[in-house]
Amino acid sequence: MARNKVLVVDDEKNQREIYMMILEDAGYAVTTAQSGEHALRIARDNKFDLVLTDNKMTGMDGIQLVTELTDVDPSIIVVMMTAHGTVESVKSAMRAGVYDYLEKPVDREQLLKVVETALSGLHQIDDEIIGQSEEIERVKRMILKVAGSSSTVLIRGESGSGKERVARAIHKASPRRNEIFQAVNCAAINENLLESELFGHEKGSFTGAHVQKKGQFEIADRGSLFLDEIGDLSVPMQAKILRVLQEREVMRVGGTRPLKVDVRVIAATNRDLEAMVKDGRFREDLYYRLNIIPINLPPLRNRRDDIAILMEYFIAKHSRNSPRKIKGLTASARNLLMNYSWPGNVRQLESAIERAILLCEGDEISVEDLPLEIRQESSPSNSFNFKLPPEGISFEELEKSLITQAMEQTGWNITRAAKLLGLSFRTLQYRLEKFDMKKPTRE
Repeated sequence: MARNKVLVVDDEKNQREIYMMILEDAGYAVTTAQSGEHALRIARDNKFDLVLTDNKMTGMDGIQLVTELTDVDPSIIVVMMTAHGTVESVKSAMRAGVYDYLEKPVDREQLLKVVETALSGLHQIDDEIIGQSEEIERVKRMILKVAGSSSTVLIRGESGSGKERVARAIHKASPRRNEIFQAVNCAAINENLLESELFGHEKGSFTGAHVQKKGQFEIADRGSLFLDEIGDLSVPMQAKILRVLQEREVMRVGGTRPLKVDVRVIAATNRDLEAMVKDGRFREDLYYRLNIIPINLPPLRNRRDDIAILMEYFIAKHSRNSPRKIKGLTASARNLLMNYSWPGNVRQLESAIERAILLCEGDEISVEDLPLEIRQESSPSNSFNFKLPPEGISFEELEKSLITQAMEQTGWNITRAAKLLGLSFRTLQYRLEKFDMKKPTRE
């Protein structure tokens, strides 16, 4: 496993060397910079897992460096060292991107604990967010940066891109990790029932309210509440959500007194909230209250380096309950999935793999096991510009010709020929028997 890369920034040579020695002894790959300006030049050409910087330095100070580093890489993790008298200013800087701070003189054990906690949090996020592309790594680091606070997070992304997974990762990496995580799809609940679902109701407050009920805000007290599809809320409901975020209290339907709640709200939407604000369909004050920390989740088509990793992950996940062991995909099936546009994103990919495992007759998923919409989409990997002649063709003869070509190209190796044709071993074997096709014998 590759070592985590740490950039140490301090204008005092002795201090740089001490921190470098401590971190290298602990197994980290360390690079040093003698100033904020020097650190920026290094960071523009290299990717680091964590930056450890002094606050007070000649020239650019630590807080200025954090601001500049955020422009270079918004997801970078920064730990700042500061003298006792400037702790409050560093706490303010944490809202701008500092993950944590250490008071000087820095204790060896404390330094290693903070660095290890930051990087282990990143590894925990890896368990929830699958992928290693540059785009998704930036999302993971943003999650780690925001996890420590209680500020509201707004996750933007297309349907099926994994917004709830991001919300769960934020919760798992936060100090609230041992408390409850509640998820509510605002678009899936009838408007008349949503208020009761979110805020609860008192017994007898409306017809059918036979008992008192806690709402999701109360249930998630001291934990996290994920409000998915928040752009689908009506304007009156938006006003009620805004009040909870501002006052940190809820009023049950039919209630007479507000109840205090300590909830971290994580919201998500696939809608253009800015356009909705302009059109008067979304409250501007709620938008700014939600958008304190935005996280933009890229669609799967923009993180193609992750498709292969996700395919293997979903095959392993869904083959556990399959009566046969699925070891992978044929080359044709893999190429088709790698080049598909994925309008339904990660959710669609998982559904396609789950379906293919159920239909697969052999130990490899073939093209014919994949959903029709994937097989039909034209792409460089699956189009061969065949045009049907006006007089028509014999499909059986065409099939036999393709099988013959594949068998001859592979020296009558059924496994390799099946991969060329995008078929499973069993399917090709059946077709060979059907057409009574046998390897020619030498005379």
